[in-house]
Amino acid sequence: MAPPAPGDHEARRKDVSEAVWRVLAAKGFGGLTLRAVAAEMGASTGMLTHYFPSKRALVTHALDLLEQDTAGRPRRTPPADGLPTVRAMLLDILPLTPADTARNRIWVSSWDLSLADETLTAQQGDRYARLRDTFRPHLETARGLGEIPSNADTGQLASAAVAFVHGLVVQALFDPGRFPEDVQIAMLDDFVARLAGPGTDTAPGSSRDT
Repeated sequence: MAPPAPGDHEARRKDVSEAVWRVLAAKGFGGLTLRAVAAEMGASTGMLTHYFPSKRALVTHALDLLEQDTAGRPRRTPPADGLPTVRAMLLDILPLTPADTARNRIWVSSWDLSLADETLTAQQGDRYARLRDTFRPHLETARGLGEIPSNADTGQLASAAVAFVHGLVVQALFDPGRFPEDVQIAMLDDFVARLAGPGTDTAPGSSRDT
């Protein structure tokens, strides 16, 4: 049998990626298998082995899709540079909408698989490093504007910001009744105010854009 034309191959790969995403959205990483993706497509698992010769290949592709979806999600426009931008970036991560809640649930469902595989663990570590790096320049701007102490370690603050927001994500996912939208935002504003430290005037509530 002749191999598919390049255009057909790319179209088929797009169909496969869309099926992987639908399985993720419905079942998370715990339900992500070649059999589940094949059933979603109405295809054979044999066909899928051309794209994913192993479970790791399937999971890696799914993580890439999730990262692309996360990068392409709608984002708030920060009202000002410095801490207001940090605040907006943190708000964009929290599960404040159904779409953001679904995305965070998928991310959390990926942790078990990633922790069980050294390669996937390293890849997730790189993702977290990139996330921390996105905060650091805005914290440096905040330091230059006098919004945080002049001796603040922006690398450490970036790590603290990521640790705080993902800890809050997990609590909100497992106990949404205790952590509704207004509570999440209030906790975030308190965190941003604490970043400023004593003797600074940031008033995070004045730039609120929920």
